[in-house]
Amino acid sequence: MAPPALSMKNASTFRIEHRVTVTVRAPASVVWSLLTDAAGFPAWNSTVTSIEGPIQKGQKLSLRVPTSERTFTPTVTELVPEARMVWSDGMAPMFKGVRTFTLADRGDGATDFTMEEVLAGIMLPLVKGSLPDFGPVFDQYAHDLKAEAERRAAA
Repeated sequence: MAPPALSMKNASTFRIEHRVTVTVRAPASVVWSLLTDAAGFPAWNSTVTSIEGPIQKGQKLSLRVPTSERTFTPTVTELVPEARMVWSDGMAPMFKGVRTFTLADRGDGATDFTMEEVLAGIMLPLVKGSLPDFGPVFDQYAHDLKAEAERRAAA
């Protein structure tokens, strides 16, 4: 079970932001290795059924989650090893989703992990009611990442 309410949400008519931050007692290299291993994702992350495609800049991924029949196809638009990764899907100004993963080395062997999803566009008011509550999913994602990274760092 995920810890209570790590995530935050900000919303306006044409923009929704969801963010979760957690301190992981593992080096950024360990966290990064989990975030960039597409094939290994489902083994540690209960919010992802599968990811197909290489997690490399410019590559399109095929992402499946247990809460939807839909296959998401974000493109990796930014990749800074052990620091930042961005996935984007959709087309601005109609509707676009951007997920940003950020790692910050705390200098004590721990890493602050932040994941933020921004959904924006003129179609958002029409689809907003059909979107899931990202809070519990983001909390679970952060919990799963923290648990696996800390397990690997301790091994």
